[in-house]
Amino acid sequence: MKFDQLFGLISLIASLYILWQIRRLMLLFFTAVVLATALNQLVLQLQNLQIKRSWSVLLSIFGLLLLFIGFFFLIVPPFIAQFQELLKLLPAGISRVQDWLNYLENRFGGETEYLPNINDLIQEIQPLVMQVFERSVTILRISINAILEFLLVLVLTLMLLADPQPYRRAFIRLFPSFYRQRVDDILSRCATGLGNWTIGALIEMLFIGALSGISLLILQVPLVLAHAVLAGLLNFIPNIGPTLSVVFPMAIALIDAPWKAVAVLIVYVVIQNIESYWLTPTVMAQQVALLPAITLTSQIFFATFFGALGLVMAIPLTVITKTCLEEVLFKDILDKWENSYF
Repeated sequence: MKFDQLFGLISLIASLYILWQIRRLMLLFFTAVVLATALNQLVLQLQNLQIKRSWSVLLSIFGLLLLFIGFFFLIVPPFIAQFQELLKLLPAGISRVQDWLNYLENRFGGETEYLPNINDLIQEIQPLVMQVFERSVTILRISINAILEFLLVLVLTLMLLADPQPYRRAFIRLFPSFYRQRVDDILSRCATGLGNWTIGALIEMLFIGALSGISLLILQVPLVLAHAVLAGLLNFIPNIGPTLSVVFPMAIALIDAPWKAVAVLIVYVVIQNIESYWLTPTVMAQQVALLPAITLTSQIFFATFFGALGLVMAIPLTVITKTCLEEVLFKDILDKWENSYF
């Protein structure tokens, strides 16, 4: 192997190693790019109304802040009130369980010595509670890191959204001059793919929110609107989000009647199966032409290498990867491969 080939190989390995070490930072930057691209769709629509870009950006950010504030006041205060009521009812529920156990013991006598006593159960739970408190420092550290990462993504998103062209030109200059026009075209196609994915994700969120709201309304579960909005938003997180979204309505339904909690669980399982096996494959196939198997595989792959954030960003990462493979590998290399090589 010649020196220049050896040097190139070593440089490639070193570059891949550095990228692997900073993969978390790269993923945060990509998240900011995705958010900026999604918001840019709204900015472009406002620009079509003859509004300057600076004002369009400000209006988009202001609208997003209003949505966050509205979501906070819609979700948090009612849930706090309901959970306070749930905590008040908890001692009564424990007392009812104790009465039921005492009844069984009195009814069957010594044959039910195996029945647990509620005080024994509480004593067994106490070590678990101590472990929770011992791990509070770790939870606090993780929470602080998550807040700092969120702020970093927010700042990067605003910077990219305010004036994306300098960053785009700087990225294009990393490539040889003869290929820069092609890179610019690929970036445009990637932006279009991310825009289509954003529309598809919004369709899914609206569908899940509407279906959840109608189901909870039929079951007469309190806070229907709040639960519907939460179900739609958490659906953005694959696999984990739908599981989290069922916890709150089940807890609230439990205050009303135990059978409602079971009914809510069944309804959410049905809705999630409809979303997983029909809605997502259909919408994503229409919007970004992703096969269902590729969608699932990408979620597992990126979650394995990048953790929870990788799972959230699995679909947009797959959209970008698919676009780059189609444009670079297939069109620019394989489709131009001449038969004379064989």
